Amino acid sequence: MLFNTLIVIITFFFMEFMAWFTHKFIMHGLLWYLHRDHHQGHEGFFEKNDAFFLIFAVPSAYCYMTGLMHNDFRLFIGIGISLYGLAYFLVHDIIIHQRFKVLRKWNNQYILAIRRAHKIHHKHFNKEDGENFGMLIVPLRYFNLKDNNTLLK
Repeated sequence: MLFNTLIVIITFFFMEFMAWFTHKFIMHGLLWYLHRDHHQGHEGFFEKNDAFFLIFAVPSAYCYMTGLMHNDFRLFIGIGISLYGLAYFLVHDIIIHQRFKVLRKWNNQYILAIRRAHKIHHKHFNKEDGENFGMLIVPLRYFNLKDNNTLLK
């Protein structure tokens, strides 16, 4: 039980690195055509960038299926990936971009720091010169700003 829990936790935190790597080198590189509308705007609720949900869902689904078929550790890797996907959806789509009009008023320093870092990431409309490619790990400079709304407007 403890071993399986450790696999889930390690996978969850490893996914932050994978998200950073994928965002910096894949989304702002080879697959920019899918990510571009996330930076430059789109019409309607969905954007091409939403395809990355499916791209990350494939290894999770594979781990669930093979882990259940063989009754092994891959199930817990799949759970860790899924939990990170849920965290990504809650933090990125709901809290940061407010695609759903819930959880809009936060005074938590960590949440405000995440929103500040992401706002700086989105000041770049092209794939070059980006910064702050992660989601949950935020540089310390985005914490404890005197004016909480400085970078959020």
